[in-house]
Amino acid sequence: MPISRRNFLKLAGTGLGALAISATAAPVSAKPLQADESASMLYDASLCVGCRACQTACKRRSGLPHETDSQNLYEAPTDLTADTWTLIKLYKGDDGMSFVKNQCMHCIDPACVSVCPVAALEKTAAGPVIYHKERCIGCRYCMAACPFGIPKSQWEKTFPLIQKCDFCADRLARGEEPACGAACPTGALIYGQRREMLSTAHTRLENDSNFIQHVYGETEAGGTSMLYISKLKFASLGFPEVSDLDLPSITWPYMKAVPWVVGIVATLATGIYFRTHRLDVHATGKEEHDGSAS
Repeated sequence: MPISRRNFLKLAGTGLGALAISATAAPVSAKPLQADESASMLYDASLCVGCRACQTACKRRSGLPHETDSQNLYEAPTDLTADTWTLIKLYKGDDGMSFVKNQCMHCIDPACVSVCPVAALEKTAAGPVIYHKERCIGCRYCMAACPFGIPKSQWEKTFPLIQKCDFCADRLARGEEPACGAACPTGALIYGQRREMLSTAHTRLENDSNFIQHVYGETEAGGTSMLYISKLKFASLGFPEVSDLDLPSITWPYMKAVPWVVGIVATLATGIYFRTHRLDVHATGKEEHDGSAS
């Protein structure tokens, strides 16, 4: 069905209006002024027994369905999905074996936030990176930008949303710790201010030379709210090697140009529409005139 001029302009105006926000505003990654005082969690892989209490608590708190095998016998996901925001994995290698917890890293200055053209993702001053589903336009830039591969799409749905751990932002607002941390029975996962978590992590490294002498997340991607210590190399646990540079400083200059590029394309498209519409009207009028003359 041919689109009317009114509907065409309405659609173009809506798209350009949303994009103009990202072009004129400053980068939307609200980097906390006091990152050391923001919410943080420390995961000690040497204390994790793989009970998956954190995984179950996450699903219960977030109302996420269980993903099972074909016979519904056991929890099936081998990676984070739209229905699994926290996942315990087991790694085996020549240097040993270890469980490790996977979830959103809640970067101090998140790349996912910086590339979102409609501010559907937001870094709160308290620490969590949260998602506003009512703003999302489904571009999935966040999935491409995240260096840790965290945001997941609801691929099975007609209008898929982005899903990921939100650091239990509602619980934090009530003065409670994240559900995963509250459920951990061994102390492998502890919660507090980032400064405290870093201090605890470095104390454990100093007191036990068997640990890899590095706190993963302290500097990666400019720093993250999730921090890790382990007695196995982080690469063998599946952690990517990430630059210490905060990624929005790289992505923002390019993202700022996107709305203007789209604006130029929309302007050209509008001009083409009017040009072709005028030719169609002229041709139709000519045909009607020729028909009446005959």
